[in-house]
Parts: sequence; C-alpha cells; structure tokens
Amino acid sequence: MLTDDALDTLFRKARSHNGWLDQDVSENQINQIYELMKFGPTAANTCPARLTFVKSAEAKEKLKPHLDEGNIEKSMSAPVVAIISYDTEFYEKLDYLFPHTDAKSWYAGKPDKITAVGSMNATLQGAYFMMAARSVGLDCGPMGGFNAETLDEEFFPEGKAKSIFICGIGYGDAEKIFPRGPRLDFDKACEII
Repeated sequence: MLTDDALDTLFRKARSHNGWLDQDVSENQINQIYELMKFGPTAANTCPARLTFVKSAEAKEKLKPHLDEGNIEKSMSAPVVAIISYDTEFYEKLDYLFPHTDAKSWYAGKPDKITAVGSMNATLQGAYFMMAARSVGLDCGPMGGFNAETLDEEFFPEGKAKSIFICGIGYGDAEKIFPRGPRLDFDKACEII
C-alpha cells in the first residue's frame, strides 16, 4: 500500500490548476512522465496516445488561436501544455506491441473501431499521464476548451493524430485554484452486486 503522503499527492490533495508559478519544467521531467505513464494498461496493449509537449513561446503562439477564451491565460502561463491525442494508425504498431496474434487485423480498415478504441485508450493514457506528472512532483491543469479541428490541422496536418484534451503541467499557483468541489459518496456512485 502506498503511504498516505503518496495517496495525498496522487489523489486526495491533488488539484486541477488554473495558474502557474514561474518555474521551468525540464525535458528530463517530461521524459520521466512518459517513462512512468507508458506502463499503464490499454486494450491489447494498443498504446494509441501521442503526446505533443508545447513548451516554447513560438509553439504556444501556435496553440493560442485554438483555445477557448477561458483557457488562454492558463495555457500561455503554463510551463508546458501537453496535447493528448491518439494515433489513427495505432494498429500499425501492434505487430510489435501485441505480437501473440494478428491484432492489426482487428482494426485495419475499420474506422469506427479505430476511433472508439483509439480515443478511449488514449484517454486512459491521458489519465496515466496526469498521475505520472503528479508522481514526479508536478501539478496538472487538464482542459477540454479548444477547437480540436483547427488544433489538429495546425499541429497534425498529416491527419494521423486526433486531439482529445490538453493539459498544462508545472508548479501550480495555490492562490489561483477554486475551492475543491464536492465528490459523490460511495453509495451515490457505486453498487456492489
């Protein structure tokens, strides 16, 4: 069992941040996040998530026009904004990732299945990404307020990746978070049958 401090870091005291301290996130930290998150399970080890780390001022200016008004400041001030997307050709890597059977044939030529499996599993990987970021001492600010169509045209012009959500990472400014919202009690959200 993890310690209470670890559980607090990952869950109980973790918050979605809207503002950031002026502290850099290093490429080493970004690599650490990926090296942890990549081990989270996905269906048939599909690993469809692709991460684009928007860090430079130039890259942030490319991101800015695609953001909803309420997400501009918190994205521009974040040390890094990760675009979590899925590879629409993830099945091309299944000979390597899931070699015990012809898993590629489950998806090739089946666009609805590619979208369903790719987006669901990349979303799971996005959650693993946030847990990994918190594990290495960073805070997260996940966001859905952006124009996915224009963002994808800007960042993925070849059309192979489809964005799901974006997430600021860095050191959160505790002065800029909202009070924690309530959560449902077990009996309101769960049933043991």
